[in-house]
Amino acid sequence: MSILIRSFNTLFNVIEILILARIVLSYLRNIISPKIYNVLYQLTEPILYPIRELLNRIGLNKGMIDFSPIFAFILINILRSVVIRLLSSLYL
Repeated sequence: MSILIRSFNTLFNVIEILILARIVLSYLRNIISPKIYNVLYQLTEPILYPIRELLNRIGLNKGMIDFSPIFAFILINILRSVVIRLLSSLYL
């Protein structure tokens, strides 16, 4: 049971690290290899795109700053809490 919880926790941590790496590397595009950024983009865009579209629809993503990573971090942490609580309650 605890290995399943740790696995999900690790998965959520990896997703957060990938998103954070994409944020940092987006400022360093001219310095790093485009292949590295493209891999990060392909791994994180399926998570960030729906959030970005939702923010556009409700009018929160109108400026030059992309707020989708912030909302992604919030949603990932909520999802992490729900999954861990569900798994904990199933195996008690």
